[in-house]
Amino acid sequence: MIIDRLYKEVKNKGNVCVGLDTHLDYVPEDMKEKHGDIDEILFQFNRRIIDNIYDIVPIFKLQIAFYEAYGLKGLEAYKRTLEYVKSKNSLSIGDIKRGDISSTAEMYAKAHLDGEFEADFITLNPYMGFDSITPYLRYIERGDKGVFVLLRTSNPGAKDIQYLNVEGKKLYYHIGDKLNEMGSKYLGDYGYSPIGAVVGGTHIDEAEEIRNRYKNMFFLIPGYGHQGGKGKDVAMYLSDGNGGVVNSSRGIITAFKGHDDGIENFDRYIREAVLTMKEDIQSETKL
Repeated sequence: MIIDRLYKEVKNKGNVCVGLDTHLDYVPEDMKEKHGDIDEILFQFNRRIIDNIYDIVPIFKLQIAFYEAYGLKGLEAYKRTLEYVKSKNSLSIGDIKRGDISSTAEMYAKAHLDGEFEADFITLNPYMGFDSITPYLRYIERGDKGVFVLLRTSNPGAKDIQYLNVEGKKLYYHIGDKLNEMGSKYLGDYGYSPIGAVVGGTHIDEAEEIRNRYKNMFFLIPGYGHQGGKGKDVAMYLSDGNGGVVNSSRGIITAFKGHDDGIENFDRYIREAVLTMKEDIQSETKL
C-alpha cells in the first residue's frame, strides 16, 4: 500500500517534503541560456534539485499552478518532472487541490492518478462536499494511490471558513471526522490511511488535539519556513517522528540565492537546506 511505502520513506529519510514550485525567476541565468525553451528550463532546474537530494527526501510535491502559468510547455515540464521523480524511485504529490463532483472528479482522477500527469498522491478540496472525494476511492482501494485532503490550512484566511462553529465544533473537525471515518477502511500495516489531510503547521494551538484525534491520518504539513513554521511547531503534528511530511518550497529550491558563490555551489546549498530543515524537525521528535 502506498501509505506504507511513504511511512518507510519517512522513517529512512526524515520528514522533509520538497515543493518543486518552480518559477522562472528562481532559475539561474546560465541555465536559462543553456536550455532555451520554458519546458526544458523548468525540467532541468527540477532535475538538478532532485538529483541532489532524492536520497534524503521521502517525497516531492509539485504545485501545478507554477506549471499551468507557463501554458502547454509548463505542463510538459510538470509531466516530465513527475516521470523523473518516479524514475528515481521517489514518491510524488500532485498539488492540484481539485474539489469537483461526479464525472468531472472522475476525469480529474483519471488525469492525475492514471494519466499523463500521474502522481502517487494528489491534494483535494472537500468543501464542495464529500461526494467530491468518493470518485477517488477506487484508486485508493487499488492500493497504489493516496490523497491529502484540505483540513486546516496554514494561511491566515483559514479562520474565515474552517474555524466556523457548526453544531458545537469547528467546521474543520467535521471534515476531519468524516475523512477519518472514510479512511478507517483502508488502514495500512503501520496504522495509517492513504486518505491523509493537509494540516498547516503555522497554527499550533490545536496541534496536540488534531494529532490525538486523528491517530490514523497521515498529514501533509505546509507552513514551514517562509510562512513562519519552525521545527518545534510542525513536530507537534507528528507521532513518534512519523505520520507526516513537512513541505518547504522556496526555502529549499532557492537556497543558493543570497550567496556570492551560490551559482557555483548550487548543489551544496540545496542539499544543506534540506539537511538543516531535517535536523530542525528531528531535534524536536523521537526519530
